[in-house]
Amino acid sequence: MAIATSSSAPLVDALGRRISYLRISVTDRCDLRCRYCMSERMQFLPKDQVLSLEEIALLADLFIARGITKIRLTGGEPLVRRDIGELVRRIGRHLGKGLDELTLTTNATRLDIHAQDLFDAGVRRVNVSLDSRDPARFADVTRGGDVGRVFAGLDAARAAGLAVKINMVALKGINDDEILPMLRWCDSQGLDLSLIETMPLGDTGEDRTDQYLPLTQVVDDIAAIHPLTPIAHRTGGPSRYHAVEGMRVRLGLITPLTRNFCADCNRIRMTCEGKIFMCLGHEDHVDFKAALREGGLDAVQPLVDRALRLKPAAHDFRIGANTPAATRRHMSVTGG
Repeated sequence: MAIATSSSAPLVDALGRRISYLRISVTDRCDLRCRYCMSERMQFLPKDQVLSLEEIALLADLFIARGITKIRLTGGEPLVRRDIGELVRRIGRHLGKGLDELTLTTNATRLDIHAQDLFDAGVRRVNVSLDSRDPARFADVTRGGDVGRVFAGLDAARAAGLAVKINMVALKGINDDEILPMLRWCDSQGLDLSLIETMPLGDTGEDRTDQYLPLTQVVDDIAAIHPLTPIAHRTGGPSRYHAVEGMRVRLGLITPLTRNFCADCNRIRMTCEGKIFMCLGHEDHVDFKAALREGGLDAVQPLVDRALRLKPAAHDFRIGANTPAATRRHMSVTGG
């Protein structure tokens, strides 16, 4: 199937925002069940509803031809997808030829198996989700996970030459006492750290109002001990970085609730079943799968432009008692 060439117009939405960053969820499955992300008993998509790796690669080709310069592979957990290495190699062939960066977000439980292959395919950095270093607490947050597997993955990533940033969701009453120790540990390990406010996506069986910890409060607590200075460092996503006095670590803040970053959003998301979501906090989407399977990439091109017109000005995230989740889908469907 050849890449469609009927449109080479750049990806610009109705508000004039240039879209250069595509996040691809390669699977809705995960080997963990994090409390803020998924319900304990998930129903996953049947295989015939999921795009093949070849279909994902073809759609990545199309988006790169339209001006996407950064692709992040997500899940679920991307490394549970069979033959994920082949997809990474396929997309990685575009590096230096329109694509500036290929990276992924992982829980790292299988990173020790894949780290060298990722580096060999052109990946140079990964984000690792880690909300607690304490074995018992990690097992509780993830509903049974083994933090030792994460540490093995981190060791393998660094041995392979991959830069690592830790993503930590700040959870009130769960891991708030670990945030400053996590920052200091990341500094000692040569890792960067991004803190993330919990997002109201899907029914997880948990009360997010009780879990929500505004990062404004966290920053004040950190800055009282380690003064913070905003810096211009960017990695293409929503994280806003700070230098930490006396440390090498860069501290990123992802604040969808306390400091909305929608005005300069440059991202779109594709699910493993070929749905394009223009915003993490909205249900509006365009389904590429049927068009791709029936008419090839030429049939998909008009849908790309339709999707751009659907991108909203901002998300609908709200946290509060008896406030429903912004979307019915879980975070694992679109990859956070």
